[in-house]
Amino acid sequence: MSDRPSPPVFPPAPVPVSRIRRLAVPAGVMAAVIGAFGYVGAVDPNQQGHYPVCPLLRFTGLYCPGCGGLRSAHAVAHGDIAAALGSNALAVVGYAAFAVLWVVWTARAARGRPMSIAAKPVVWWGIGAVLLIFSIVRNLPFGSALAP
Repeated sequence: MSDRPSPPVFPPAPVPVSRIRRLAVPAGVMAAVIGAFGYVGAVDPNQQGHYPVCPLLRFTGLYCPGCGGLRSAHAVAHGDIAAALGSNALAVVGYAAFAVLWVVWTARAARGRPMSIAAKPVVWWGIGAVLLIFSIVRNLPFGSALAP
């Protein structure tokens, strides 16, 4: 006979995780976002020399989907939603989508439920198409209102 104990028939029960620990990651992500918006709110991207220039804009003269995003974040940090929409309307939609997802994530974490974003490929292709169309339209004369 062997001196080794036999393995348990059932795996051990998972150790419950405290609510504070479950909320640590969403809280850390929000702290990082607040810090980033605080920095962009304090260091004005409308003044030259604080941030690098978009390489696509610099070398081609075309606006990418992110052009104006820092100015948009600066305007949001100062509560000027109209200016934020004028700088990059798609970025403002992204900020709102992030806020909704963060609230859902935090609520699920508080209840001990995992957060999973399992979007089908068609959703990701749709997001890519929106970014491409936004980029094309904002560089055309009739879409100049979308340019930063």
